[in-house]
Amino acid sequence: MAARAIGSNMRIQALLLLGPALVIYVVFAVFPMLDVIWLSFFKWNGLDPVKVYVGASNYVDVFTKDPVFWVAFRNTMIWTALSVVIPPMIGLGLALGLNQPIFGRNTLRAIYYLPVIIAPIAVATMWRWMYDPFFGLFGQILTSLGLQSWVMDWLGNRDIALYSAFGAYVWQSVGFSMVLFLAGLQGVNRSLVEAARIDGAGRWSIFRYVTLPALRTTLTIVLVLAIINSLKAFDIVYGLTGGGPAQSTQMLALWAFTQSMQIFDFGRGSAISVVLLGVTLAVVIPYMRWTQKREETTE
Repeated sequence: MAARAIGSNMRIQALLLLGPALVIYVVFAVFPMLDVIWLSFFKWNGLDPVKVYVGASNYVDVFTKDPVFWVAFRNTMIWTALSVVIPPMIGLGLALGLNQPIFGRNTLRAIYYLPVIIAPIAVATMWRWMYDPFFGLFGQILTSLGLQSWVMDWLGNRDIALYSAFGAYVWQSVGFSMVLFLAGLQGVNRSLVEAARIDGAGRWSIFRYVTLPALRTTLTIVLVLAIINSLKAFDIVYGLTGGGPAQSTQMLALWAFTQSMQIFDFGRGSAISVVLLGVTLAVVIPYMRWTQKREETTE
């Protein structure tokens, strides 16, 4: 009887099915996040058995006594702004091209997606070699074209190091946006496209008034993921420059790691992580609410 009652109660069934996933999420996501927030109010070097409560002192020090924090904050905002424009645009272009009936499109899709499955630290190693001004790929290509004056220390020049690192990030992340857009393009109503063609609409008009509205949900997903991934950028920057030269490529996630694991100030590192979490929520939540209201009004 109890088993029959459970089987007939949809709420209990839902809890039983969601229970294991919720437990894993709470243990490995919610609890560590709350622990970091709690640790941000203490001073601790990771070794002492006692943590010293300092209140909001870590946050005050981060905002008023840590000049590197503001450099990292500015770099993170620049990285995020570029990330929500360049990789999605290239990914959308590739998806539109590879959605056409061309020869070898499945092979091309796999080739363009391949960088996504490579570990970021491996990508950093590859691009660090290619950026080498003496023996790197880019330097050799420019030299062979007679453009020796264009060869520069891509990762050693503080004016361009951040954008050089971003180039490697674009190479790795474009394939992910491409796959999401390809999935979204499968939902475009072909009858609407054909009707627009019969009415004399050109390619740009079809894209603007038929394809793009159909990709609205996909575009929201792509941009939200781009924002989240860019705000927590760490691996590829750490592997390419380690935050240098002269902190010119320092990022918030990397600076939080440096404070905790190299300077052994876990309280300040946790405070920076909480600030990063707040920035992420402040950007993502309003955007998602805006897109949700926009979809409701269009419906």
